[in-house]
Amino acid sequence: MLKSLNYKTQVLLLLYFVLFGISINAQNQDSNAYIRFIDSADNHIDEDSKKALLFLDSIPDPIENHISGRLAEYYALKVLVHDDFKEYSKMNHCNILALRYAEKEKNYKIAGQACLDLFSDDYFVNRDTTAYKYLDKAARYYEMCNYTNGLLEIKQMRAYAKFLDGEYEDCNAMLLKHLEEYKSIKEDAYFYLFATYMLTSNYIYIDRLNEAHKNFKAFKTLKNDTTITAYNYASFEAAINTCFADVYFTKKRTDSVFYYLKKASKQREYMGEDAIVDYYELYANAYKDTGKLDNSKAYLDSLMAFERKIYKNNLDASYQINDSLLQAERDLQEINESQFFNMLIILALFGVLILISTLYVLFYRKNKWALNNLSNQAENFSYLKSNNEKLAVKVHGLEDYISQLKKEVKSIATIDDAPNQRESIKAFYKNLHYNSSTLLDKAENHFEIVNDLNISFFKKIQDTYPQLNNSEIIICYYIFIGFKNKEISVFLNTTIRAIESKRYRITKKINLDTITLLQHLKKTF
Repeated sequence: MLKSLNYKTQVLLLLYFVLFGISINAQNQDSNAYIRFIDSADNHIDEDSKKALLFLDSIPDPIENHISGRLAEYYALKVLVHDDFKEYSKMNHCNILALRYAEKEKNYKIAGQACLDLFSDDYFVNRDTTAYKYLDKAARYYEMCNYTNGLLEIKQMRAYAKFLDGEYEDCNAMLLKHLEEYKSIKEDAYFYLFATYMLTSNYIYIDRLNEAHKNFKAFKTLKNDTTITAYNYASFEAAINTCFADVYFTKKRTDSVFYYLKKASKQREYMGEDAIVDYYELYANAYKDTGKLDNSKAYLDSLMAFERKIYKNNLDASYQINDSLLQAERDLQEINESQFFNMLIILALFGVLILISTLYVLFYRKNKWALNNLSNQAENFSYLKSNNEKLAVKVHGLEDYISQLKKEVKSIATIDDAPNQRESIKAFYKNLHYNSSTLLDKAENHFEIVNDLNISFFKKIQDTYPQLNNSEIIICYYIFIGFKNKEISVFLNTTIRAIESKRYRITKKINLDTITLLQHLKKTF
């Protein structure tokens, strides 16, 4: 195809493709370099969130240019980091971005997890019932990627909503229905851990402490499970101990309150914000009931300081989130514009390719037709040349024969004796009749002589009726050009009856019943 283009156009096209390939290769190398940071962050996220964050923050802005196709994973890792640092507003913001990019990248597993987290934030924190739309979206995403554990997690999340709403009996019923399924997931024991945590807490709140201790015992069997992070286990254990302390406080069993609060204090760094507030309030109230007002005041002061810190963190995070959201919108707009521009370039190149291909096909067809035409002409010319050479030989032979006849006539004319002259004339006539018949027989059946006069007729009739021999074809030709039977018999030096017999055989061979041979030849050829 390039051969049909001029030299300058070929050079420009080759230069463009080389530069395009170099730029793509450079972008791929740049992307691969920073994508490794995501993999490293993922490897360290469970053991060291700070180190994971260091890898993530090492990706330069705008990150969309350096980790294309992995943005959903980037923000999903950021969610885990902010969760570990208890930066819940930032965590919510990253979940929004993770969902947005996961939908764009068709990473339905991350999209489902982001929806679950957004449901947790909207419903568990703000008690917004419209948050259930996220659960429905999460179910659709998990079904799209056939993630059965994710679908099971959605069932667990619905039970957790009952737990936070104080519907403990309903929550237990939902958990116990799928408890064996949770327990069977050995590759991720978190499902069973979370279920036993909720069952223990539910039984505590409905004052069925024997069942609570039984499930707490099952919970503790998972302490050393390698599929569970230490943070999750400690966080749930601290919440259970605080829950026991709260129930015993209502029962006025102060010793038990301090016992479980002391156990909870060992995991205070793993507590969530709500658990820390309950922890400070229980300590303050327990010391107040025992008359230790200074200790009670100290915990109340700690509680107020902690709430101020939460407020400040949320305020700072809200400003950062607004800035990040604006930047994210700008980045997405730039990406969309860049993709639109790239699409235009691709469409333009595709259009040029189609145009060049079309021109090439037309050029090829035109040249092929011309080549076939020249080939046919060359074949006809060769055919004519061959037969003309044969005719030339035959004409030359006839000229020699006529010259010999002239000499014989001249020789007879010089004979003075009349009887001898008459005998010579008789012999001359006899030889003339015999030699003329022999000469016509030597003309290779007339077929190759008259063939020069209408090449297309002979080619077509040979192709149409291969069952006809050469003598039958020459008779067809004479009939075609208008000769009568008598004329044909004279020309072929045979009888009229022989010509009629051959015409009959020809009509049988080509199956003529309704029209004459002449009519058929005129109509067909």
